[in-house]
Amino acid sequence: MAAFTAIASVAGPLIGSAIGAAGAAKAGRRARSAQAAAAKEIASIKASRQAIVNPYSGTKNLSGMAKDLSGNLSNPFASLGVATQAAEIQVEQSDIALANTLDTLRSTGASAGGATALAQAALSSKKGVAASIEQQEAQNEKLKAQGEQQLQQQKMSEQQRLQSISISEGQRVQSADAAGKQFTFQAKEARTNQDLNAAAGKQQQAMQQESDANAAKASAIGGGISALGSIGAAYAGK
Repeated sequence: MAAFTAIASVAGPLIGSAIGAAGAAKAGRRARSAQAAAAKEIASIKASRQAIVNPYSGTKNLSGMAKDLSGNLSNPFASLGVATQAAEIQVEQSDIALANTLDTLRSTGASAGGATALAQAALSSKKGVAASIEQQEAQNEKLKAQGEQQLQQQKMSEQQRLQSISISEGQRVQSADAAGKQFTFQAKEARTNQDLNAAAGKQQQAMQQESDANAAKASAIGGGISALGSIGAAYAGK
């Protein structure tokens, strides 16, 4: 009777151990399945990772935009003329004055000294007019050349300004394009790494769950073995 009582007392723990072992084995299988799913997810994320790119691969050499503008330059003083017209006027007027003086002398019978004095006065007057005209023409040519020089300098400055803007804008666009590529790559990489970390976390959790399930299964089996030992002892004492 005592033996049956001992057997009955360990039957409950034995059954509990069996149920516990079965439950732990099931939990272990679920954990291994979760590990496999996590490992598959990690492999998929790695396989779909973007290729490493060089954000500056599209950079172009802008030196070709710089042009030699020296061909637009010229010497505005190279075509300066000499004011000869004033000298011609001077000679012509002098001849006219001298002829008129001689005609007057012939008609009036004036002395040679008076004629000479009159001719010299007329010549002096015409010289002053011619000199004034010549100076004006020379000054006009000088001002014209200076104006042309200033105009060429202004045109050259404007061409250089536009050229500088073109090169600067080209550099800005290329830098912005490279920065955009780099930002896009880093953003995608960060998101991919987050997905990898999440999948790795799932895998580690599943591994821990499997370890816990194995430990629980071992404990349940150990409890069952202990219960069986108690039953054997009970039979032996019967």
